Amino acid sequence: MEYLNTVWFILITVLFTGFFILEGFDYGVGMLLVGRSEKERSQLIRAIGPVWDGNEVWMITAGGAAFAAFPHFYATMFSTFYLALFLMLLALIMRGVAFELRGKFKSPDWKKFWDGAIIFGSFVPALLWGVAMANLLKGLPIDSQMHYTGTFFDLLSPYTVLAGIFFVLLFAFHGANFLMLKIADERILLDLGRKAKVLGWAAWLAFALFMSATTVETDVMMYPSGILIFAAGVGVLAAGCRFAGKAKPAFFASTAVTAITTIGLFVALFPRLMVSSLMPEWSLTIYNAASTPGTLLIMTIAALIFVPIVLIYQGWTYKIFRERVTAADVSGH
Repeated sequence: MEYLNTVWFILITVLFTGFFILEGFDYGVGMLLVGRSEKERSQLIRAIGPVWDGNEVWMITAGGAAFAAFPHFYATMFSTFYLALFLMLLALIMRGVAFELRGKFKSPDWKKFWDGAIIFGSFVPALLWGVAMANLLKGLPIDSQMHYTGTFFDLLSPYTVLAGIFFVLLFAFHGANFLMLKIADERILLDLGRKAKVLGWAAWLAFALFMSATTVETDVMMYPSGILIFAAGVGVLAAGCRFAGKAKPAFFASTAVTAITTIGLFVALFPRLMVSSLMPEWSLTIYNAASTPGTLLIMTIAALIFVPIVLIYQGWTYKIFRERVTAADVSGH
């Protein structure tokens, strides 16, 4: 039943792809609060208010699936990125609390403080996810016992920081495109259109540099799939930049680039989960890091039942809250 190992690798890829697409524009919206008035910030926050917490469930589900299907991978990954994940969790807690508390008092200073927490809680996870994904590709000092032998600072290099910057710019571009679909104020839309174009081309440049560095730092470009992913990502992101200011095609393009980047990363890893930079045979794979076949079978049955229910529910949520946000929607809040 080794095919179940591959099935769960694919499912985890799908979960992370969904997470980066959905939570990616949430992070982007949070970062785009910078430099805006309190009334404008309220409209932007209102745009993601009904969905941001549901989007985060994808991360929890992906982590839970990794824990159940590939427990050795989960244990090694969380010990490797322990401090980074702690910082990410701290940022996400601040962000979640900020969404709930910013409207409790009318004090401008109160709202400004919690808006700052949303910005911080959006920027830090976006940066750290990029750093983490690049480290998975580059390889980590993992020994024969599946133990990480490096330090937190070993995770930081020009290559991984470049990946973090790319994720920040891509998510900001994705968030601007999402807001173009959700905001009614024409003045805000014009500003978002201008910023989307700048962010899009900046993300395109960062992606081109990141993929160029990937040819040196990893073995991704040794395979036709890596070259195809590079070409597709560059092309689709360039198209997204050309469509900047046109809500639907630009949002479709940034969604596609996010999906291409995430799927490409997992395709490049397969069948590995974490690459050992010490010895290739010490890498964690979908075989040596997996749960028992019986566990995978039970999980597969459960996933076939509950995943469609979750997808239907989330799709229904987006349909219910599909209307654009106006200034009147946030007056008095």
